Amino acid sequence: MKVNVEAQLSPIFRILSDDQLYEIHLGSLEVLERVGVKVDEPEARKLLKSAGAIIDEDSKICKIPSDVVQSALNSAPPRVVLADRDNNRCMFLEKNNPYFGTGSDLHYVIDPYTGERRSNSKQDIENTTRVVDALPNIDFMMSMGIAKDEPASVSDLHQFEAMVNNTTKPMLITSHHRQSLLDQVEMAAIVRGGLENLQANPLFSLYTEPVSPLCHSTDGLQKLMSCAEYRIPVNYTPGLCGGGTGPVTRAGAFVTANAELLSALTIHQLKRKGSPFIYGGVATILDMKSTLFSYAAPEMHIGSAVLTQLSKMYELPMFSTAGCSDSNIFDEQAALESAYTILLAALSGANLIHDVGYVESGMTCSYEMLVVSDEIIDMVRHMMKNFAINTNTLAIDVIENVGPGGQYVTNEHTFANFKEEMWFPKLLNRNRRDSWEQTGSMTLSMKANEKARDILENYHPPKLSEKKQEEIKTLISKRLKSYESK
Repeated sequence: MKVNVEAQLSPIFRILSDDQLYEIHLGSLEVLERVGVKVDEPEARKLLKSAGAIIDEDSKICKIPSDVVQSALNSAPPRVVLADRDNNRCMFLEKNNPYFGTGSDLHYVIDPYTGERRSNSKQDIENTTRVVDALPNIDFMMSMGIAKDEPASVSDLHQFEAMVNNTTKPMLITSHHRQSLLDQVEMAAIVRGGLENLQANPLFSLYTEPVSPLCHSTDGLQKLMSCAEYRIPVNYTPGLCGGGTGPVTRAGAFVTANAELLSALTIHQLKRKGSPFIYGGVATILDMKSTLFSYAAPEMHIGSAVLTQLSKMYELPMFSTAGCSDSNIFDEQAALESAYTILLAALSGANLIHDVGYVESGMTCSYEMLVVSDEIIDMVRHMMKNFAINTNTLAIDVIENVGPGGQYVTNEHTFANFKEEMWFPKLLNRNRRDSWEQTGSMTLSMKANEKARDILENYHPPKLSEKKQEEIKTLISKRLKSYESK
């Protein structure tokens, strides 16, 4: 027998065959050549024209030849690495490595003490960030809120400040426009000790978007091109809604979303070849009963798996979605939708998986949803991890010693290996009913709420130095004054 073999336990979830994927690719190229995309930003149109695209300056429609797209695919790096606040390279967006994190810019939060759904504040973002820092299976932080109690012109800068001072984990950021992106780059350079250090070990990736179907706004493209210029990672993420802002057929939706991604990548690489670009996004449905953009529809997560397959074909890192729900609160529906979406995202091979902790179709932050999703991620990672096949794990000598009809409970081999082989929940219940009743008959929601409040009351993440905190505050104050003076 062969020994010392490592077995890959987890299959990769595939929706389409290689031939079907290639048809999606060819369909996207046909759309870019025949239909084109609307490009509002003049410099982006100039870059495309210089590369051979056909430009109608009146309509701003740009038709992009396939060879120009292929050149961009050839120059984009196949991996992106993000580093934490302490300059440790810790997220390797390549192959099938999955990393999970929160989402951004939610209007509401469910207060973990009162149960009230209310508007987000900067303090809520600080609180959520501390919870993320404490949860071992949440790998990166997005704001999970809008700092509505701060001046709107600099609310995104306050969100960055709230995050960077309350977690050491890598971040994904949003920005109102190009200037606020550059301000956050400057703030991150303060943390890193210089722009070159930030570029070598990026602290964050920027999240920005096209306007589906097939439109690229001035703000979106200016941020995209600035990321290319400064070599800051960017996810330029379609939010296509099948039956609303894209075809209702899944194949048509994939073609449209992919055309948006490929045209954005082309502009990005024309601005600066080799700059880090993260592929992926959302291709969900417009729910025909509620008209909601559904975050937990099976079509959305099948779509994410298909986009992940395309990302693998293109050899680009993948940005995906999981751990989110259309339920208005954390309840049985939310737990179900969190579990199945996290499992599908991990099995698909996606890399940067966001929106963990969302309820109410991307409107509201739930601490209970975030805490329970952390446990689900831990379980899924256990299910997917490699396991060794060797003399110890095959346990043939142990089987011989115990023999037919024996027991393994007291066997030394069991004691030596069970902690590695088994997964043990922290929140999910495995107690007998009498033990469960004796400890308060707590539901999963009750335990999640208790854990969230314990973190908020007792966990204190390491802060930035006072000097760096003051430099960041000064930058925000300076930017606010410049806006007020206009």
